[in-house]
This record gives sequence, structure tokens and C-alpha cells, in this order.
Amino acid sequence: MIKLEYFTREDFKQLINWIESEEFLWQWSAHTFEYPLTESQLEKYIEKANYENASRMVYRAVDTETGKVVGHISFIAIDRKNNSARIGAVLVGDKNSRNTGIGKEILKEILKLAFEKYKFHRVDLGVYDFNKAAISCYEKVGFVKEGFFRDCNKMGEEYWSSWNMSILENEWCRNDNMENKSTIEK
Repeated sequence: MIKLEYFTREDFKQLINWIESEEFLWQWSAHTFEYPLTESQLEKYIEKANYENASRMVYRAVDTETGKVVGHISFIAIDRKNNSARIGAVLVGDKNSRNTGIGKEILKEILKLAFEKYKFHRVDLGVYDFNKAAISCYEKVGFVKEGFFRDCNKMGEEYWSSWNMSILENEWCRNDNMENKSTIEK
């Protein structure tokens, strides 16, 4: 089981160590950061996050059985007027935890937070079209593809295309995702 806790300065070194290449950084953060990732970049990332009415909330994902931090996720754009948010920086950082269902658990927890605590109506995210595993994971928790952005980001001499995916509050409820109450930090 996964629990989300606020991402803090204490988590910087671990996150930096998870980033293995420029391509990996860009795939994970969609140009939010420059390679190599540094503590000063992460300082700016959390500077205006994790407080009431912030437009960004940043979390570490903790495996409740081991107490080990296994991933990272955030709301990168909270729009309180329209009751919506964009998920970004989704990462199962611990290589031993990849392909084990942890990503799905992290997403379930962030969606519980979105729909139970913040009462959002809509949550969306972007994912590169070649990341089939992530797309499958997002679809399993209820996200649907709603738009395709051709050649929207340049990586070296190559252009990457991405899908925009979203889930609405009523779709979350229909998918019986509310059966387990949240373990998210209050």
C-alpha cells in the first residue's frame, strides 16, 4: 500500500539519484527541470508548494509496508476556480518497485486526494505517446485519452508527441475507486 506525504528538502538527494539521464528527466518532468537536476531547481519547485490554496502540491510516495520512499508525484497546476488540477512528475523512482503495480497505487492515492480532499471535478495529465506502460497504467485507474499533441517537445534532434488524458469526478466514482479510504497526509 502507498501513502503520500509532502515532498521536502530531505527528499532532494534521493530524487536526484533516481534521475539517470537527460532523456529520463525530460520524460519524467516534461521540461520542468534542466539536466542535471540540482537541489536549487528542487528548491524553486517546492518554494510555493504544499500550503493551503497553493497552485502546486508535491508528494513523495511511501510504501507503508517498508516505510521506504518509492516514488514521486505532484499536482503541478491547481485551478481552484474551475475545480481542476494537472498531475505531473509521476515517477516510480525505486527500480525494484517498477512493474509491480506501485505506479497504479500512487495514482489511486493522488486521485483520492484530488476527489476526496480537494473536491476537484477534473484531473488531467500529459504522457509521451511512446510510454505505453504509463498510458496503460493511467487507463487502468480511469483516465481517458482526449487529445494528441504532435511533435510538441524537442529532445535533442528528435520531436516527441504526447497524449493529454483526463478523469472526471463522476468517472472516478463509477470506477469504484472510492472503496478504500485515503491514507493521504492531512
